[in-house]
Amino acid sequence: MSITSDEVNFLIYRYLLESGFQHTAFTFGLESHVHQTSINGTLVPPGALITVMQKGLQYVEAEASIAEDGSLLDEKDIPHLSLVDAVMHAPLSTRPSKTKMESTASLQTASDVPEDTRKNDGGEPMDVERHMSSAAAAVDFHPSKVSILQGHQSEVFTCAWSPTGDTLVSGSGDSTACLWKLTQDGSHDQPIVLPHEPVGGASQEFSRDVTTVHWNLDGTLLATGSYDGVARLWTSEGELKTSLVHHTGPIFALKWNAKGNYIVTGGVDKTAVVWDVQSGEVKQQFSHHKAPTLDVDWQNNSSFASCSTDKLIHVCRLGADRPIRTFQGHKNGVNAIKWDPSATLLASCSDDHTAKIWSMKQESWLHNLHEHSGDIYTLQWSPTGPGSSNPSANLMLATYVMFLTTNGNYVQASHFIVGGVVL
Repeated sequence: MSITSDEVNFLIYRYLLESGFQHTAFTFGLESHVHQTSINGTLVPPGALITVMQKGLQYVEAEASIAEDGSLLDEKDIPHLSLVDAVMHAPLSTRPSKTKMESTASLQTASDVPEDTRKNDGGEPMDVERHMSSAAAAVDFHPSKVSILQGHQSEVFTCAWSPTGDTLVSGSGDSTACLWKLTQDGSHDQPIVLPHEPVGGASQEFSRDVTTVHWNLDGTLLATGSYDGVARLWTSEGELKTSLVHHTGPIFALKWNAKGNYIVTGGVDKTAVVWDVQSGEVKQQFSHHKAPTLDVDWQNNSSFASCSTDKLIHVCRLGADRPIRTFQGHKNGVNAIKWDPSATLLASCSDDHTAKIWSMKQESWLHNLHEHSGDIYTLQWSPTGPGSSNPSANLMLATYVMFLTTNGNYVQASHFIVGGVVL
């Protein structure tokens, strides 16, 4: 049996992707040259690194169950090792007890959080409700209520429903997107495959993994972004309309504006680019970030926000050379941003374990939400409150954290009720 550094790096790369660390995976993959190896990723099952580590841990436990004289220890004397136990050289007797470790690592509940963590700077309390779930406690659905869509040859990174509601697009590491036409009973035909072929002028250094997808407002056109730095526009029937080539590295985010005449893209080259959809030309490039641009979101048809691993959020307007507003307050990279239905509040989430709510009326954050105990990857406003079709309902913000454990994915989600707070 042999182990090569390429194999180890590839399994780590896959673990990062499967755990949701998309940006970290890109950086690691670039530095370790995983895309230049001969490893066929389609043959590597999900969770491969964890599986190998679990088997290694079982071997160490088996080894620990044998006494010095070669006899088997009583079951009660066999240590149950954690992964850290297995690599530590200190005697088991000198290590913290499992009971103590579990009590130290226990998660806080909402009632455990100090009252002042659920208030804004002005001391005005916010209603906070946390919901946590795990793979072990997942709700079982009857098989007749579940449709399994099979067609991709590698990991699925992203998906989005068409505004028409009957078509789902999925983007994958196999360099394709798939259009799935579903009926009310969940049945579907074979997907329409959108192959992301090499494009002249685009970087050939990177793979063409599809990292982000977004429909225009009426669902007639689809935009996809990929690791080769190309944004591609497709019809709802899967016909490639045009390829937008300008970025010098992977695209991490793209969005249509409501009017449908512009698309904004953000990528690892630290830029955000606004494209004229009709001509396929660059309308304006924004180079204000000092690190990769991780997300973008339109405020209106001419202004958008962008966030980055440089911890900053810029609000930019077409025709302006400088940001019209810069928000700073996060202590680590900002993973995602989203305007509320009224386009007056901007929510952000970060690796600093917080989500924040901002207003164009002031530079500092309105609310600092730190219920989570891990990196927050994504967030979503409810379709309620001012500017929505349900203006009388409370506006809520949902945030999401995922921990990958040896027993499965542990999901920690929170939602914060913002309605009723004067902002």
